[in-house]
Amino acid sequence: MDWIDSALSLHAKALSFRSQRSAVLATNIANAATPGYKARDYDFQAALRSVADGGQIPMKTTHSSHALNSNNDSFGDLLYRVPTKAMHNGNSVEAEVEQAAFSKNALEYQASLQFLEGSISGLRLAIKGQR
Repeated sequence: MDWIDSALSLHAKALSFRSQRSAVLATNIANAATPGYKARDYDFQAALRSVADGGQIPMKTTHSSHALNSNNDSFGDLLYRVPTKAMHNGNSVEAEVEQAAFSKNALEYQASLQFLEGSISGLRLAIKGQR
């Protein structure tokens, strides 16, 4: 069923990426008042390029006791967001930036879900021999 994987893989990986990114952005928002907390995010363009080229994004650990997750849902390194204004407590979360990124990511998640749904519907019609 390699043709099914090729028909669905990019949309499924985009959906997985958007889900994982939502968790990161929600963590940033939740830690907006935590002294010293540094906002993080993924480099979406680098993750997309790697997946589109057919490659796997390598998973990394930062400590020898960290376990690698075997589901290949890692989308590269989390990068630190560069704030536009400095906070006196060392926190780099800008609530409005994080909320905007979270909202945009939620819309893109819905778009990925609709693309995946459309692909599945098209495959279902092809299997039934309908147009």
